[in-house]
Amino acid sequence: MSLIDTLQWRYATKKYDTTKKVDEADVQKIVEAARLAPTSSGLQQFRVLVITNQEIKEKLVDVSFGQEIVKDCSHLLVFASWDKYTEERIDSAFDFATDVRELPRGRFNSYTDKLKSIYLPQSQEENFIHTAKQAYIGMAMSIAQAAELKIDATPMEGFENDKLDEILGLKIKGLSSVLMLPIGYRDEGNDWNASLNKVRIPTEEFVLEIK
Repeated sequence: MSLIDTLQWRYATKKYDTTKKVDEADVQKIVEAARLAPTSSGLQQFRVLVITNQEIKEKLVDVSFGQEIVKDCSHLLVFASWDKYTEERIDSAFDFATDVRELPRGRFNSYTDKLKSIYLPQSQEENFIHTAKQAYIGMAMSIAQAAELKIDATPMEGFENDKLDEILGLKIKGLSSVLMLPIGYRDEGNDWNASLNKVRIPTEEFVLEIK
C-alpha cells in the first residue's frame, strides 16, 4: 500500500475496541516515526509520553471533556514540547549532534549563537508557540506510521493543558502538553464515524499554484 492509500484508509477513530491491544513492537515503530521527524534546526523540541496505566488514563478523561477514547485506547501518546528555549538546551542539542557526527564541539558556535539571539529574548509564550509546532510535525509522522501498520489513531487538541500537565508532572520536566494521540483498534460496529465517507475539499480548491 502506498502512503496515499493508507491515508485514505485512516480516519479519526471515535470508539476503540478495549479487548485489542497494540503490540509493543508496533508502538515503538509509531514512536520512532515521531523521533525521526524533522524539527527546526534539528533541536527535537518535543518529547512523547507513552501511557498504558489505566488509572492515569481514566484521570485524563476528566481533563479531556469526557472523551472516553482516552481510557479505551490501547496506548495513549502525549506530545509535550519544551516550555521555553534556554542556552543549555540549545548547546546540549548541538553538542550531541557534533558528538554523533564525530566533529569537534563548538563547530557550530556561530549558528547556535544566532539561535540564542533569536529565541532567548522572546517571551516564554513565543518560545512555546514555536516548540509546539515541532510536536505537530512529529504527530503527523506517528499518524502516518500507525496507518501503515493498520493501527487506528485519533489526534486530539481537546483537553485542559494545565490540568493534564499537573497530572503527568510535566512542569518539573520543563515541558508543556501540546497534543494527545490515542492509538488502538477501531470498534467498527459501535463507531459512528467508521462507515462515513472521508471528506476533503477537492484538489483544485486545495492547491493554489503560482507559476
